[in-house]
Amino acid sequence: MTEWLDLSVPVVTGMPVYPGDPEVTVSPALRAPADGVNVLSLHLGSQSGTHVDAPYHVDDAWPRLDELPLSRFTGRAVVADVRGLAPRSPIAPELLAPALESFAPGAILLLVTGWSAHWGTDAYADHPWLTPAAAETVVAAGVRTVAVDALSVDPSGPDADPSLPAHRVLCGAGGVIAENLGHLDRLVGADDAEVFLFPLRLPGSDGAPVRAVARLGGE
Repeated sequence: MTEWLDLSVPVVTGMPVYPGDPEVTVSPALRAPADGVNVLSLHLGSQSGTHVDAPYHVDDAWPRLDELPLSRFTGRAVVADVRGLAPRSPIAPELLAPALESFAPGAILLLVTGWSAHWGTDAYADHPWLTPAAAETVVAAGVRTVAVDALSVDPSGPDADPSLPAHRVLCGAGGVIAENLGHLDRLVGADDAEVFLFPLRLPGSDGAPVRAVARLGGE
């Protein structure tokens, strides 16, 4: 039996955004009683909510969102369960070894930190983060799509590094990064999950919001 699991956060006015990114506003533009139809006005950034980063996000010379193959945005889920780390802890290469041993080309690496439980709170910025060495290990294993249930694969808050070293390693290999996913804990132990991270079609973009979904079980 097939089960579909929504891994996305709701897009609503005032939702959390990365510091400095555009704030999100969702409001009525047209109303059926007066205008005949209901239409929403959306103001948001390309990195709002559950989204993917294209390599162009961190380097002008690297591929833009529409230059990436669609295969980057779907694949079998390989779960790295790193829950239980203290706030602001580094995710070292050895923590990823069990997941990478079973990795095959075309799969998607899910970093399950458990930090989605803090969505909407100040603690959300205190998430664990991927060390540059861990990012290099990921790339060496053939991973080209990484998804995390946290604000970033790099440190945020007071520990933020503006050079975004983990981003640069992953994106420099032509990979994409999906951030702000939810419910990844539901995929721990699942050996038949497929993940879909298809972004909005924004030509020349650094990234875009996605409706992240997992499918468990066959049709």
